[in-house]
Amino acid sequence: MSFEIIRTLPSPEEILSEIALTKELKEIKTRKDKEIADIITGVSKKFLLIIGPCSADNEDSVCDYISRLAKVQEKVVDNILIVPRIYTNKPRTNGLGYKGMLHQPDPNQKENMLEGIKQIRRLHVRAMKESHLTAADEMLYPNNYAYVKDLISYLAVGARSTENQQHRLVASGADIATGMKNPMCGDISVMLNSIKAAQSSHTFIYDREEVCSTGNTLAHGILRGAVDHYGRNIPNYHYEDVLNTAQEYTESGLINPTLIIDTNHSNSGKKYAEQPRIAMEIIKKRKYSEILKNMVKGLMIESYIEEGTQKVEEGVYGKSITDPCLGWADTEKLIMKIAEKL
Repeated sequence: MSFEIIRTLPSPEEILSEIALTKELKEIKTRKDKEIADIITGVSKKFLLIIGPCSADNEDSVCDYISRLAKVQEKVVDNILIVPRIYTNKPRTNGLGYKGMLHQPDPNQKENMLEGIKQIRRLHVRAMKESHLTAADEMLYPNNYAYVKDLISYLAVGARSTENQQHRLVASGADIATGMKNPMCGDISVMLNSIKAAQSSHTFIYDREEVCSTGNTLAHGILRGAVDHYGRNIPNYHYEDVLNTAQEYTESGLINPTLIIDTNHSNSGKKYAEQPRIAMEIIKKRKYSEILKNMVKGLMIESYIEEGTQKVEEGVYGKSITDPCLGWADTEKLIMKIAEKL
């Protein structure tokens, strides 16, 4: 074989036992899981904001950022539920570059997957302890979900992964809200099929075991824009786009029809500063359609302490080393404005 075995990693059970949650943190997680589930099922009319850095690259700055979010959450608690992004795996278009905390717990050092797994858990535990918020993460590698399943309250399946069978099967066994993004090509039928798969029961191999999933009724759609065959970005957050998607969604007969709109990526043309404008357009359009008001239940926003992006070696505290993000001042202003207009 053309693989060199570096080490055998501990089992998820061993890692969860080594870096465990206290009873208090377990109770916070249970409560936040239910709050998010209530939004997806329509029990709660609160609006979901899944917001934070493109990738979680530094424990101190990420926890600092999330503690700031927690203070804003107190101000908007009546109509917004904030779920911080702690995205610890970073998909790369050509496979090269910083792949996230799992690969490099320190972006300036070589890859170390064992330390990466432990660092991810330490980060989540610290963030939860300091902010009393639980986070969202992307399921880039399905097998890794087992290492964080007791920590996160929201799971996202990315545009490059939503067509993958293993991602769909593992999503069907997750017991938390799971967003399935539309694929890069923008085909809404693919997104709806991925939701159908995630909401269904399956028998498959997971972590060397034959398992049977129950189906995840909290699986739903995320609109993130698309890319055409010339590589041009095509947004799908405009009124007609979302309304057409909502109608197809309703006709599909899927459980708990829910759409989250990603304000960045192809929807913004990768222009991060457009996110506030896009967010407010979405809030406004919900008032024109009862269907959208009931189905568009949240936004995804990329935001950090400092705006923009940087190279790893620059070392600016709280500034993204992957995709550019909104800065904190604009983020706080945006959250308060959304709360005002809901």
